[in-house]
Amino acid sequence: MALAMLVLACTVSKKANKAKGTANPPPVAAPGSAAKADTVKKTKAYRDVITRKAITRDGLFKVHKVEERWFFEIAEDLFERDVLVVNRISKAPAGQFYGFAGDWISENVVEFAKGPGNKVFLKRLSYSDMTKDSSANGMIRSIAGSTLEPIVASFDIKVLPTDSNATVIDVTDFIASDNDVLFFHPAVNKDARLTGLQADKSYIADIRSFPLNTEIKTVKTYTAGTELVTYELNNSLVLLPSEVMATRRMDPRVGYFSRGYRDYDNPQGVRASFNITRWKLEPRKEDVAKYLRGELVEPVKPIVFYIDPATPKKWVPYLIDGVNAWQKAFEKAGFKNAIIAKEAPVNDSTWSIDDARHNVIVYKASVVQNASGPHVSDPRSGEILESHINWYHNVQQILHDWYFVQASPNDPAARNMKMDDALMGKLIRYVCTHEVGHTLGLQHNFAASSAVPVDSLRSKTYVAANSHSPSIMDYARFNYVAQPEDGIPVDQLIPRVAVYDEWAIEWGYRWFPAFQSAEEEQTYLNNWVIERQRTDKRLFFEHNQYPDPRNMMEDLGDDAMKASAYGIKNLQRVIANLKTWTRVPNSDYSEMKRKYEAVRLQYYAYLNHVINNIGTFYFTPQTEEQGGTPFWTFPGKKKMQDAVEFLGKYFFKTPGWLYNDSLFAMGMEGADIIALYKRQHWVLHILLNPGTWNALVFNETNQPAAKAYGYEELLTSLEKDIWSELATQSAIDMPRRNLQKIYIWKLMDFTSKNKSGDMSMVDFSTIVRHHLLEIEKRITAAIPKYKDRDSRLHLEDLKYRLRMLWRPIEDPVEAGATMPLSANRWNTTCINPAEIEHASTWNNTAGKGCFSMPEWNF
Repeated sequence: MALAMLVLACTVSKKANKAKGTANPPPVAAPGSAAKADTVKKTKAYRDVITRKAITRDGLFKVHKVEERWFFEIAEDLFERDVLVVNRISKAPAGQFYGFAGDWISENVVEFAKGPGNKVFLKRLSYSDMTKDSSANGMIRSIAGSTLEPIVASFDIKVLPTDSNATVIDVTDFIASDNDVLFFHPAVNKDARLTGLQADKSYIADIRSFPLNTEIKTVKTYTAGTELVTYELNNSLVLLPSEVMATRRMDPRVGYFSRGYRDYDNPQGVRASFNITRWKLEPRKEDVAKYLRGELVEPVKPIVFYIDPATPKKWVPYLIDGVNAWQKAFEKAGFKNAIIAKEAPVNDSTWSIDDARHNVIVYKASVVQNASGPHVSDPRSGEILESHINWYHNVQQILHDWYFVQASPNDPAARNMKMDDALMGKLIRYVCTHEVGHTLGLQHNFAASSAVPVDSLRSKTYVAANSHSPSIMDYARFNYVAQPEDGIPVDQLIPRVAVYDEWAIEWGYRWFPAFQSAEEEQTYLNNWVIERQRTDKRLFFEHNQYPDPRNMMEDLGDDAMKASAYGIKNLQRVIANLKTWTRVPNSDYSEMKRKYEAVRLQYYAYLNHVINNIGTFYFTPQTEEQGGTPFWTFPGKKKMQDAVEFLGKYFFKTPGWLYNDSLFAMGMEGADIIALYKRQHWVLHILLNPGTWNALVFNETNQPAAKAYGYEELLTSLEKDIWSELATQSAIDMPRRNLQKIYIWKLMDFTSKNKSGDMSMVDFSTIVRHHLLEIEKRITAAIPKYKDRDSRLHLEDLKYRLRMLWRPIEDPVEAGATMPLSANRWNTTCINPAEIEHASTWNNTAGKGCFSMPEWNF
């Protein structure tokens, strides 16, 4: 790709880039002025403030601790410089009250500015409004005249720069207070239920300073309801670059995190613009010609991750491999050795895990079963400045559970309750690579796996060449579609950096030297995306806010029904061998219980993948130049028919392999009929509710009738599976009786005005009532043919309930109708008590028999 262009330069000055309207504050009085005497009274000599007792640390701000007071010494060139303040939890309260170590709690951009009255002001800056037009009559002037940054703190100057080369302020009281510059964002504060700082139980633990950042560590105790909770909090004050990196506009077809602002450069009005977050990678000056010729070159400043010295040594090589796995992707963008992992230096006093110049995978001794890859970025441009990946020790537990459930039928090594270090190391490497992807700016891409035909996931050749998902940023954990007879090598069951990841890095990091504006670059990038996605469907990305069945967590392949059927076959293999594979000598059955629960959750995920094909739609982001497929399309009639058929086969037909007396007798919580009953509720609530009706109406009215799948067809299909016993007068066992009761209850409930609002006055109610009448007819016809007592009583009960739904209260109930005994709420109804077996609280009012009748629980 020939790129004969210059670097997209920042076209605004430092002041213009802030796009703020604050006039410079009045300067501190000069020597000899009228204010000199007052200034002298308020300030002292340097040695009188920073005494011999001071403990001093050099860095961004020179930090002094004098007894119990903390001072910042601010160099003159740091005033009115943008400082990014990132606040996180360092240690969370015992008992996991709220939050975990590493969690973000707030973020601000501030500057120190000199003000009148011998003060230093701390101002909070905003980049919600920006413009590049800094000309004499440009928008920067208008914005500057309309905005003013809030002053969030004020400090008396203790030492003037005439006595030293910097201004000294006392920051003790500000850091010791409770403020949203350094501590909890108000929304986070509300979620954590923190109602007041306990100052006598809080203190400043330490302040350290480095060339680009100053790190503050505090211990804060808060009132939370009736409890006291204590946090260790960390504040990173990071100096933003004086030279702002060239921005790259966000494109919804390529998954990057972004920072938004109101853009005043649009000549026809203000618009929202978003810049992606990415590291600044550029070739060295001497390598520019090579880069433009398509040769691989090393960047000026590569991305370097260090491994926390506290990390167990056996995992260090796998974490290093997890970082370096991205090198191949950066080669697509023209850079070699662009990202590197290293062990942290030993006995090096110049290296610190808190130094913003160092990106670190931080190993945390925590029960959290997770890892996360946050990054700190410049709000002016999206430039990523540093990252500290949170690696929680207990991520190994969830990796063990996932791999056992999804891969044990194909990998015998997964059947050990203590996996060997080589296997666990591979799983750690996979998660590390995923989290590093986030630190590079990449979002999750849950839609990636939808581009792969399910049958390809069973092909050794395909999986070896492509992995089982086009993106490691997908939640496509392991290849659960692969069957034992497919012979997929065990290493190919684990995701890796794949074609979408390489494309996303190329799109975000390819150096386009000299488009004259972001708009000019955007034109090129738009056409590039169109061409690449047209020729390779695996490059598809969709943001996660749309109810698109292609865009689901934990799924695989282009057909959820087919993939889930293969997945269930593997789960059945796991359950058949559960006791053997989870055996731990001299132990109880806790591992078997844990793994059974993991199997159950995996099964529920498959049901969810299937259900999401009913009444949803596809959303395909595109630009005007792209044309082709419309934004909104639908899964199609056959896809929805297949989904209902799947539910009939794998769920409505009682899944006895997962719910049975044998498993329950071994202590498997959730293997009983009550757990199945709850899941039946969940599935039928989704399928039958008015929301599904609305979605299917949208489906019907926006495509030809031959392709549409309506709510009435859904009910007909469900009736076929759920009421199949009526055709043959087969005995109805308890799980199926529960299913049928729930089905009737849900439909009755949703036709109630109190439950569905105005849905009782649209076609939804008409179709449901007609459907219930037809079911009542079938039940009425079937009852005389049933001989077993349980089935007959069940059907008589449902018949009675249905007839009570629409029978006028003056119309006597037929003799012999019965009511169930169990009830929890009572409504007063007036009918003939002689025809009711279980009437209570009888009275006679105005010639009518009235009694309290229960609203049944099913």
